[in-house]
Amino acid sequence: MQYTYAYRSPLGGITIASDGENLTGLWFEGQRYFGNTLCAEHCERMLPVFVQTIEWLDCYFGGGKPDFMPSLNPAGTPFRQTVWKALLQIPYGETVSYGELAAEIARQRGAGGSARAVGGAVGRNPVSVIIPCHRVVGSGGSLTGYAGGLTRKTALLTLEGIDTSRFFVPKHGTAL
Repeated sequence: MQYTYAYRSPLGGITIASDGENLTGLWFEGQRYFGNTLCAEHCERMLPVFVQTIEWLDCYFGGGKPDFMPSLNPAGTPFRQTVWKALLQIPYGETVSYGELAAEIARQRGAGGSARAVGGAVGRNPVSVIIPCHRVVGSGGSLTGYAGGLTRKTALLTLEGIDTSRFFVPKHGTAL
């Protein structure tokens, strides 16, 4: 059984999901791939992992840097799992490019990888904000590729003290 909880953030409603013990999803209302790992049958119930997640989110949206992590168990392919673990290594208040992340993934796996494949895994991150996919930017300083929308991505980066004026939004397509 899966469980959900509705959280109100300064950036809009968030649905939090759990398998009963671990955090399995966290999506902004209306974001791309909303609930993509959520079963059709789920129920709302307060769980200890939701209490911890709410504390994490309250700290984060309050301008703090959470020093704890809810137990995570996002569902995904081994490649996506590798990418999401790499996202957790991006320090608060810092960004990396899709190309830099792809190079790190290739180093870890001992095999080549493309920024586009990494971008696909980043975009399907089912635990937004806590697994910090918003910290990945396009090459050359483009601000691109956030399932929750570029307005939210900009707000999250600004909340972490990142000067977003150094980034630009591509006019045509999505640059990785």
